[in-house]
Amino acid sequence: MTTLFEPIRFGAFRAANRIVMAPLTRNRAGAGQTPTPLMATYYGQRASAGLIVSEATQILPGGQGYLDTPGIFNAAQIAGWRAVTEAVHAAGGSIVVQLWHVGRISHVSLLPDGLQPVSSTARRANAKTFTARGFEPVSAPRALRTEELPGIVAAYAAAARNALAAGFDGVEVHGANNYLLEQFLRDSINDRHDDYGGAVENRQRLLVEVMQAVAGEVGAQRAGLRLSPVTPVNDGAPDRDPQGLFNTLLERLAPLKLAFLHVIEGDTGGARDTTPFDYGALRARFRSGNPQGAWIVNNGYSRASALAAVAGGAADMVAFGRPFISNPDLVERLRRDAPLAALDPATLYGGGASGYTDYPPLGAVLA
Repeated sequence: MTTLFEPIRFGAFRAANRIVMAPLTRNRAGAGQTPTPLMATYYGQRASAGLIVSEATQILPGGQGYLDTPGIFNAAQIAGWRAVTEAVHAAGGSIVVQLWHVGRISHVSLLPDGLQPVSSTARRANAKTFTARGFEPVSAPRALRTEELPGIVAAYAAAARNALAAGFDGVEVHGANNYLLEQFLRDSINDRHDDYGGAVENRQRLLVEVMQAVAGEVGAQRAGLRLSPVTPVNDGAPDRDPQGLFNTLLERLAPLKLAFLHVIEGDTGGARDTTPFDYGALRARFRSGNPQGAWIVNNGYSRASALAAVAGGAADMVAFGRPFISNPDLVERLRRDAPLAALDPATLYGGGASGYTDYPPLGAVLA
């Protein structure tokens, strides 16, 4: 049987184990949404993961939705990220950047010149975001005009080029958690009547175009996608037919032969079984004609369930989120079945080294 700790090859990646560090927003970017040396330390500490997926990173200024999150759309940000990737590579790890546009999950105070957020719709989400005032309701968006959408696709492509310039091993497109791309996918949010709304293939169009453009920039063997077929986060009521929506989406993406697909099962950060969904059927469509692609599962996996998922063939890799915050050497702790340190919720978002780079490794704890 395959184990969680065995190496794996997928796309252009060679991972030492099958443990993925999931993207974790920590709100510690510096001025100009630029990665800092402290962030390089943080990611370097966690480089024993088979693959690190960076915190969500906005592709352009209008894509920001939370205070002090990093971007990858200018030279200073590329330089800041280069220090991060060098730290990870020096420690023997691999890292991809998660490319992000939040869509309507934003606030005018976070956007250039107080502009409105943009989305597939003009309906405001019943959600909150993290601003200089703390958590407050998101602002009302405006619906993107049809002629603006090629510019969104081009911004994703430019961000992917910037990722390679910054030394990333590849990219993950954030198509999950009811941010911009999923705001187009779901009929519960998308109320458009143009070529990007209405019929299923129209609602899928923006994401398909983005993945084609990103794969064209970095190569499909260095590109992945994150999906969350049924999560309700960020005011995301389920699509009327989530199984059909995502099954056909993967059929349309199959010719690209992406390096990996990263799937949040159930409610992000919550229950895994509140909405029926056949993830095996989705996996079969991803793997059809793409046997080298990695199927990465996510959401509340324990050591035991992760071992079982990989051994039983339900997953090629397993992503862990919050356990990586307080356990920089999570891979070793899981390997040894050692106790996991608890995180400090007061230091999750914003701040400095406290609750970020000062969690001790297991060796120091045992000593």
